[in-house]
Amino acid sequence: MTDTTLEFAPAAEPLEKNYLNEETTLWSWLTTTDHKRIGILYTLSITFFFFIGGLAIGVVRLELMTPHADIVSAEAYNRLFSLHGIIMVWFFLVPSIPTTLGNFLVPMMIGAHDVAFPRLNLLSWYLFMLGALFTLYVLIAGGVDTGWTFYTPLSTSYATGHVAAAAAGVFVAGFSTIATGVNFVATIHMLRAPGMTWFRLPLFVWSMYAVSLVMLLATPVLAMTLLLIFAERVFGMPVFDPAQGGDPLLFQHLFWFYSHPAVYIMILPAMGVVSEIFTCFARRRIFGYTFMVYALLAIAVVGFMVWGHHMFVAGQSALADLVFSFLSFIVAVPSAIKVFNWTATLYRGQISFEAPMLYAMGFLALFTLGGLTGLHLASVPLDIHLHDTYFVIAHFHFIMVGGTVSAFLGGIHYWWPKFTGRMYPESWARFAAITMSIGFITTFLPQYVMGYAGMPRRYQIYLPQFQIYHVISSVGAMILAVAYIMPLLYLGWSLLYGRRAGSNPWGATGLEWQTSSPPPKENFHGTPRVVEGPYVYHDAETASGSEQAAPRPQGAHR
Repeated sequence: MTDTTLEFAPAAEPLEKNYLNEETTLWSWLTTTDHKRIGILYTLSITFFFFIGGLAIGVVRLELMTPHADIVSAEAYNRLFSLHGIIMVWFFLVPSIPTTLGNFLVPMMIGAHDVAFPRLNLLSWYLFMLGALFTLYVLIAGGVDTGWTFYTPLSTSYATGHVAAAAAGVFVAGFSTIATGVNFVATIHMLRAPGMTWFRLPLFVWSMYAVSLVMLLATPVLAMTLLLIFAERVFGMPVFDPAQGGDPLLFQHLFWFYSHPAVYIMILPAMGVVSEIFTCFARRRIFGYTFMVYALLAIAVVGFMVWGHHMFVAGQSALADLVFSFLSFIVAVPSAIKVFNWTATLYRGQISFEAPMLYAMGFLALFTLGGLTGLHLASVPLDIHLHDTYFVIAHFHFIMVGGTVSAFLGGIHYWWPKFTGRMYPESWARFAAITMSIGFITTFLPQYVMGYAGMPRRYQIYLPQFQIYHVISSVGAMILAVAYIMPLLYLGWSLLYGRRAGSNPWGATGLEWQTSSPPPKENFHGTPRVVEGPYVYHDAETASGSEQAAPRPQGAHR
């Protein structure tokens, strides 16, 4: 025996009744308090908004194929990239993994029958939908041209469109985030199965706990900031407009105090997902579990202290620049620990390259490259040169979009058999994972080059020498669009025609794999009991000994 022994009341398999077919009416879905169904509702919602945001940036990329304004007006161009940013950040990236995979899996991973506050969980989805639909309506009806950051005094005095209404939509959605964070913290504290001590928690649960703390502490600051914009825009209250005695720099401090931790709201859950995937498909225990836990918490804590590195050109003092630069380099340390430990987990592992593993490997590559270029932006002299250029766009997308979306899709594929009881076509999934990595690198790597050469972001008309990079980037965006559409098609196909999945098709560990696929409404028949730590995979070194190695994933080869 290595790490984990789980004792369960026996469960019938396959179960005739599960969370999907227990009740089948639309009303049962709209009034459900089952955390699994709410996770599915969130998944459908954010998928819709993901493609809305992607459609907006697709038009932008077509416009940038030439250095002249050919397709849309300057005002429409500004509103398109603002629509893209607002939808993708607030209504996809921030809620993506916590509200979908987190909602579905956290109670199961700790042996609970539901979250601590089921009705609050349902309310969080309604608040999210209210804010998202309201914001989407005002963006389509009139739009805003402030970008996703709502920078003042542009947003308070000069911008056109429905700025106050869009900010109000994000404000409402913020309460959904807070409700989700409250639920996760209470659930992880209070509802763990007998024997599930803190250092027996899966790393995915730790990532949800860390990100919930960030949600609870940072989101109220954003809500207050957006409320001040609304007050100044609607009632003329002089808060940020310098013409009325306000301070626009105050907005930047308040906004980035939330929005830099929001980066970790997006990436910490992705780290938890790939940790589960790596240990499963390498058939090895996670290397340095305790260090991985403390690295997650360190990223969450230090993330609150580095917001000023977004403001090196905003007029803050040289001392503040020095402090924030130092802290920005420090936050790279726990991130590097995680990269090294993932690599060590793979070392000498019995690696199987199923689709979830390919997505996780894509995450590792994109996150590492994006993180290394983040060190350029942590250096004050380099940041002054690179500020507001395409280098920043590339850096942000490598981490937030390349990293988070790769992990999100990897997690969807990894737990898809558990969600649906069906297997997807593996060859198509592998092709989609490889295509996504190729498309992403083709899209954003040229943006590093032109950003370093001085190409500013958000410009519709640009110098002709940058056209070749924009053309390559736009072609990559087309490849990326195909890679994003493919899972929608073959996963939808698998719901009807996919091969039936057993309770544990990957031979994985963890409580969620010890019940049927799909799970029953109550998750488990009886209460699980945990007697040792997570990840009971026999190492490659011991697999040839007297103990039998854990089963391989279906379709994998030694």
